[in-house]
Amino acid sequence: MDVNEIRHISVIGAGLMGRGIALEFALAGYHVSLNDVSDGMLSDAVDSIATDLKMLQEMGLATATQTAPVPDRIRTTSSLEDAVADADFVVEAVTEDLSVKEGVFAQFDMHSPARAILASNSSTFMPSQMARATGRPDRVVVTHYFNPPYLVPVVEIVGSPETSDETIEVARRLLSKVGKRSVVLKKEAPGFIVNRLQIALMREALSIVEQGIASAEDIDIVVRNSFGRRLAVAGPFEVFESAGLDVVLAMMEQLLPQIESRTEVPSAVREMVARGDLGIKTGKGFYEWTPESGAALRRRIAEALVAGERLSESDGS
Repeated sequence: MDVNEIRHISVIGAGLMGRGIALEFALAGYHVSLNDVSDGMLSDAVDSIATDLKMLQEMGLATATQTAPVPDRIRTTSSLEDAVADADFVVEAVTEDLSVKEGVFAQFDMHSPARAILASNSSTFMPSQMARATGRPDRVVVTHYFNPPYLVPVVEIVGSPETSDETIEVARRLLSKVGKRSVVLKKEAPGFIVNRLQIALMREALSIVEQGIASAEDIDIVVRNSFGRRLAVAGPFEVFESAGLDVVLAMMEQLLPQIESRTEVPSAVREMVARGDLGIKTGKGFYEWTPESGAALRRRIAEALVAGERLSESDGS
């Protein structure tokens, strides 16, 4: 398949990620079928997309002329079979449960055209785990977006040993057409790049709280106002080499024996989830949240992402 032959995108799952992915493809001019088993979720997605389009205009990232046709390009349906019946490229964005994803991919295989590429937005599962539910493992790939997907420029592309070079290249070129910067992993691995790094950081942050070294709020302040600022403009290897690998070696010798290395999930996380303290979506986590404070945080993140993107464009990176 040539990337220019792709006309119809199907997004399965209308949650936070799915609706954002649908928005971006529609903004780029593609016709999108957005599917979810819940009509209520689809209705919420339509409202959320309208709000996000308004925000993109306010931030100067899109004009009214560009955003006006987007709602008409997105067709919602509660029928997965209908959503993928004429799809060229399918993106799965359902819950992060392997058995659910396998069932969805089996339906993709059954109902979508043979030409269709089947992509997953999984944040942890390898493409081979979804591909085994299909008869076309050569056309299965992970395209891992980050929230909000229409603002974060990077997508991780992950193929299995059976994914064809053509599938990888078509996915890469398609994402490039809608403005993404894709990173193609050399081989599949659980969690890919970003979430392996993020979970390592979160494990140590939780350990610092549990040991009484600092509060969650203090950790957030420190990260935002120290290495978090550096990481917005330079990756960890660039930062380490600017400091000198001799300095890094000395730090590693002192700290690696001390930092967290356990493989079990910290009990604090399990207990909070069991209580229903999930963060912004429930109003409580490590912080207390109101709808207003949650919206303010998301807006702050969005504005910082836009500022970072403009800085990257100005320095040519």
